[in-house]
Amino acid sequence: MADRYVLTASDVTIEYPAHSVSSAFTAVKGFTLTIEPGEIVGLVGSSGSGKSTLAHVASGQAAVRGSKDNSPRIIGGSLDVLGFEMRGLKRSKLNKLTLGVGYVAQDAGSNLTSNMTVAELVAEPLFLRDKRYNRHEAGLKAATLVDALLLPVGSMLKQPHELSSGQRQRVAIARGLILDPVLLIADEPTAGVDVSVRGAVVDVIAGLQRSRGASALIVSHDLAALRRSVDRIAVIHEGVVVGLGGIDEVLSDPRHPYVAGLARETYSDEADDDFDDDEDDEGEGEGDGDEDGSESDAGAAPDRDENR
Repeated sequence: MADRYVLTASDVTIEYPAHSVSSAFTAVKGFTLTIEPGEIVGLVGSSGSGKSTLAHVASGQAAVRGSKDNSPRIIGGSLDVLGFEMRGLKRSKLNKLTLGVGYVAQDAGSNLTSNMTVAELVAEPLFLRDKRYNRHEAGLKAATLVDALLLPVGSMLKQPHELSSGQRQRVAIARGLILDPVLLIADEPTAGVDVSVRGAVVDVIAGLQRSRGASALIVSHDLAALRRSVDRIAVIHEGVVVGLGGIDEVLSDPRHPYVAGLARETYSDEADDDFDDDEDDEGEGEGDGDEDGSESDAGAAPDRDENR
């Protein structure tokens, strides 16, 4: 891999192997992408497009699970992450890879250990890597991330069941960021997060990674949440890349019907927002929102990538 890239995917094809009564299924077909240090890339697609499969493989999570649960595998092309070839990656190299790659699953917020506080949950990866890590420094680092992700400081002493679904997801994002990964792969990180703060959460992820010269691959079906923060997007549809470049570049010259649909939806939403802003300017003021930016459990559900 050229040193300038943290991720290089060249004509990657990923398959779920046959099992039981199901035949093999190709989820990703000929995917090509590079990510530079400090670059934030959005991977956009609908449910079932293959985007979560790609994130699962690129992060090393598929290799961690091995043959369990019908894990996906690369059957064509090359995927290089931080200098490690992911196709046929051996377990002896997997631990070294995960030192530099952070991963946030789309349902991470629902899988937090129930009897730990937010402070303990966010700091835990530091102690799993180094049991002698300074506890005061760990607490400060955790508190800084919690605050950056628009969670109230008081939440540090709460347990997951005392938080909304969106707040739990943001705790999971903080866990993914606390080890300062060279590459963060976040699969639908704003799943369950209130729509009013989704863009801000993505801003935080992008800003923190950029500030230390690190990169991120943010998987989402929500283009609006990515729009302010990513440098480029890769649009994937039915396992195939159908758009690649800056957001405006891709949307202004769609080469595929799916991208054309994204463009219509995006520009329509922007027009509606402009109209709403004009109406707000004519009003006498707005009511105050929740001070802690919390969401109810009725927030948007994760857009799960159903690959079969």
